[in-house]
Amino acid sequence: MEYQDIAIGLDVGTTKIVAMVGRRNEYNKIEILGIGRSKSTGVHRGVVNNITQTIESIREAVSEAERSSGLKIKEVIVGIAGQHIRSLQHNDYITRLDFENVINQKDIQKLIDQVHKLVMLPGEEIIHVLPQEYKVDSQSEIGEPIGMYGSRLEANFHVVVGQISSIRNIGRCVKAAGLNLSGMTLEPLASAEAVLNPEEREAGVALVDIGGGTTDIAIFKDNIIRHTAVIPFGGNVITENIKTDCLIIERQAELLKIKFGSAWPGENKETEIVCIPGLRGRDPKEISLKRLSQIIHTRVCEILEQVNIEVKYYGNDEQKKRLIAGIVMTGGGSQLKHIRPLTEYITGMDVRIGYSNEHISGGENGMISNPEYATSIGLVIKGLEDQKKYFCTYEENNPSELFSTQLYNNKNRRFNKETYYENEDSLKKKKKNKSKSFFEIWADKFRQILNDTE
Repeated sequence: MEYQDIAIGLDVGTTKIVAMVGRRNEYNKIEILGIGRSKSTGVHRGVVNNITQTIESIREAVSEAERSSGLKIKEVIVGIAGQHIRSLQHNDYITRLDFENVINQKDIQKLIDQVHKLVMLPGEEIIHVLPQEYKVDSQSEIGEPIGMYGSRLEANFHVVVGQISSIRNIGRCVKAAGLNLSGMTLEPLASAEAVLNPEEREAGVALVDIGGGTTDIAIFKDNIIRHTAVIPFGGNVITENIKTDCLIIERQAELLKIKFGSAWPGENKETEIVCIPGLRGRDPKEISLKRLSQIIHTRVCEILEQVNIEVKYYGNDEQKKRLIAGIVMTGGGSQLKHIRPLTEYITGMDVRIGYSNEHISGGENGMISNPEYATSIGLVIKGLEDQKKYFCTYEENNPSELFSTQLYNNKNRRFNKETYYENEDSLKKKKKNKSKSFFEIWADKFRQILNDTE
């Protein structure tokens, strides 16, 4: 079956909300069809604290994405973060009664569903259950148990947990904005999809996503997610300190940080001064760039010290757990001048800045591969993967049924946006009708005959 699908990622951040529409082209690259961005005014440290403002910001970002893509957006996959997120390790197992048959996906899903039934603290619910390593009977360290014989299937899991109220508030905002919620993904996992490569995941790497309200961490080793954490402060803490210490407004503090800020105070001299316009006819304010870099340096060091603590908590000091690929930094905060050498100095690890160039098609605007859009691109990638699984499953169950109209013109690979949602809806209806039992179909026909005779 030949098809091309699209996905919409919605990044609900502390400083901005981004709606991104993308599809995978014939070269297996992500082609961005449209992007919308709005200022986030109802989110604090990744948690919604003003429903009305957040709904309005989502609508604004989605409307802009619709205009730039020419598509009517109906369904989105949303990133979730915030200081309420925590993770834990859990081991569980099931006993297979039909051990004479090989292990299949249903067995794995049964085990995952069992973990989902774990009792959490009051007000918490499970967001992700991520298998790490499996054990079949006495054989351990199995990466993929499907196709193996065994009576006992056991696994180690990385479980991501969040506050029910915070999760539902995001869902309510999305639905109130007129959108369907196709799924939620932990933001550092989405960012990892956009900026990490398989070699880094295998060697061992820590992804550090410095956002406006939080700094998200995801650690991989041997292609397995090993640890996740959310540090409850990010770039906004730096801006707030500049605003307070320099006695200026927030917009000026943010511009100072972006244009003249540095995480390494030794670079600036005392004589380097920047002049800020005064408010309502007041005299301009002179600010020392050395003083500015000292403020930034203090706050960045606090963030990086917390990152270092999380890396050590994972066990990086152990030879077997060593993160050979070091740290990959992404997010808006990673663009701060001299943050890479400062991170190397504090952590003692190799550091690179993560861009999404590897996944974005060559013709895209360079702005999109900017680290601040890593989460949005990762959400699009995750959405496309989920859709591919759906289509593949449907095709296996219904091999004779194809789209009545092609979504794409194969000659020039042009997206036919007018028929996308029509075909998507008809596909779901066909799947629903196909799942009816023989008795249900017979009963429907019998009722129709009775209606016709009346």
